[in-house]
Amino acid sequence: MSQSATSTQFINTTPEKIYLAFTRSLLLRQWLCDFATVQPRPGGRMYLWWNGDFYSAGEYLELEQNQRIKFKWHSRIDPAATEVTVTLTPEGDGTRVSLEHTVPDGEEWKGRLAEFKQEWDSTLPNLASVLETGLDRRIYDRPMLGIQISDFNAEIAKTLGIPVTEGIRLADTIEGMGARAAGLLGGDVIVEFNGKSITNDFGSLTLALQGVKGGDTIKVVFYRGAEKHTVDMTLSKRPVWEIPSDPLELSRQARLKYDAALGMLKEVLEGVTNHEANFSPAPGEWNARQVLAHLIHSDRGFLANIADLVGGYERNADDFGGNSTTHLNATIAAYGSMEAMLQELNYLADEIVEFLAALPPEFVSWKSNYLDLGTGFLYVTHAESHVEQIRNAINAARKAG
Repeated sequence: MSQSATSTQFINTTPEKIYLAFTRSLLLRQWLCDFATVQPRPGGRMYLWWNGDFYSAGEYLELEQNQRIKFKWHSRIDPAATEVTVTLTPEGDGTRVSLEHTVPDGEEWKGRLAEFKQEWDSTLPNLASVLETGLDRRIYDRPMLGIQISDFNAEIAKTLGIPVTEGIRLADTIEGMGARAAGLLGGDVIVEFNGKSITNDFGSLTLALQGVKGGDTIKVVFYRGAEKHTVDMTLSKRPVWEIPSDPLELSRQARLKYDAALGMLKEVLEGVTNHEANFSPAPGEWNARQVLAHLIHSDRGFLANIADLVGGYERNADDFGGNSTTHLNATIAAYGSMEAMLQELNYLADEIVEFLAALPPEFVSWKSNYLDLGTGFLYVTHAESHVEQIRNAINAARKAG
């Protein structure tokens, strides 16, 4: 015996795209969970994980391409496995999604079944948003702090005179957003946010943002050196960036951004001596050469990411492995000079810009992938923040003599 509850959602897209959204790891992460690894075949795994260590470990039970998906759902808080059946029915210019969640019979399951229905009723509209507009409402309804983060560990804490080893260290704050308006600066270490402790894991900050929205005012506790401070921060609303629908225009705008960043790099490195380029401002902090190597690794990662997205390849993790000091120093040794490293950055920029211009129409039609890609290239100030890091390292070298 069993009992079930059904949630429905009309989505203005094809059954094919919705079917893929339930059977592709990358797409599941865009609307349902924070991490996924799946094998879309009967008996294949379906592992979903959310920040905060909530997960469901299940498997696909039945698959009828573009029509029906049935899978086992067994989360960490459920005493037994349950089943979910998704039916896709063409309706006008779109598709009607019917999701039935079935649990064992019994009074002890009635409350959980009501929770399942409530969760699916709130989640399926996000699937519609992702497929129709490209916007993951979990992200775009979440407020922005206006921060850029930097490495933080026990060695850095000791060097900076900070009496804690857990927290999020700021590299900089962004003009016009909540963190800067509240008085936070680069080098500050956030240890408590909205009453919740913050660790070195950025996911702890993501969890602390749950339940708050742009315009809310919350308390932030942070260290500036050895001094502990508490401020009120009004959270900024997250803008929806304008991304050109034409890949050629996206490529052109990316070219302008790369030219500006490479120009800043060339300017800040003009006349720099070997001593200045090799000077580390503090133990554990990068010198100018290491920052250049990191930028090379990042652009290589961007190229790999574009290729993965376009080719449909799905990685099992979202980590970036380009911050290994051994790898940074190997890159420095391989290129031999900063001039050669700058030239490599120019070559990588050329390749990325050409790749963006050649994005195939079928990829552009996946609005979520295209929006994420365009936002990353046009609105993330990664290279610009590292220019300032290089400038600070060089100035520290000159001050030290």
